[in-house]
Amino acid sequence: MENLHGSSALVTGGSGGIGRHIAHALARQGANVILAARREDALRAVAEELRGLGVQSEPLVVDLTDLEQAEQLVERAEAVFGTLDVLVHNAGIEIASSFPRYTRQELVTMININLAAPLLMTHRALPGMLQRGRGHVVFISSLAGKHGTAYQEPYSATKAGLIGLTQSLRAEYTRSPVGFSVICPGFVAGEGMYQRMVEQGLRSNRIMGSTTTERIAARVIDAIRRDVPEVIDSGSPVRPVLAISQVAPRLAERIMGRSGATELFRRVAASRGRAD
Repeated sequence: MENLHGSSALVTGGSGGIGRHIAHALARQGANVILAARREDALRAVAEELRGLGVQSEPLVVDLTDLEQAEQLVERAEAVFGTLDVLVHNAGIEIASSFPRYTRQELVTMININLAAPLLMTHRALPGMLQRGRGHVVFISSLAGKHGTAYQEPYSATKAGLIGLTQSLRAEYTRSPVGFSVICPGFVAGEGMYQRMVEQGLRSNRIMGSTTTERIAARVIDAIRRDVPEVIDSGSPVRPVLAISQVAPRLAERIMGRSGATELFRRVAASRGRAD
């Protein structure tokens, strides 16, 4: 999908954070954008911003913890502009906590929003994309999906699931007109989860690095246009450590342990009264 002008896109979690910047990036490419999230007022505000860029944009209120609503969202989006060409699964939830302190409901909620909803929505949207001979699906995962971090077990697990889902879909539909990409950001400054950590005085360091919402949005556009399988953007050279983890997992554990990530997330969990 080198040319996005006139295409229709759905961005979940589009009311703020990375989702808002992805929506803006799509609009600047000439795509009409449907925004989905729970906060109607915030959705309407972003939709108005996008209309100011000369494209059509509509908000759809949805609660992705309800998987029936998640599946129905595809039909609702298709009804807005008639087709759905680009699907960006950006909505996600993260709770830093010692593993035993998670409630069952928190675990189920993270599984539903982070993994089950994207899987079911893609399952519903793919037949139409194949029939029309055009489409691209983007999964916003995380560096935590490439190497699990302490105090982030359900988040890491669900984000790893998105990576596996992308790989399987690409293997099955390699010769089809529909593409699939997974984006794995590290700490993203500007808006969202990491920014809330920064506001608490909890920051990454030079070893772990950080990226920006604008940079991730640009990488999403590039992935769609060039059908890029996987994007890793953390602001630091992490690929060598990820490569080492495949041949020497214990060494990779030691390297990641010295990066400061475990202590950072322990402090985040402790700030919320969730660290043992």
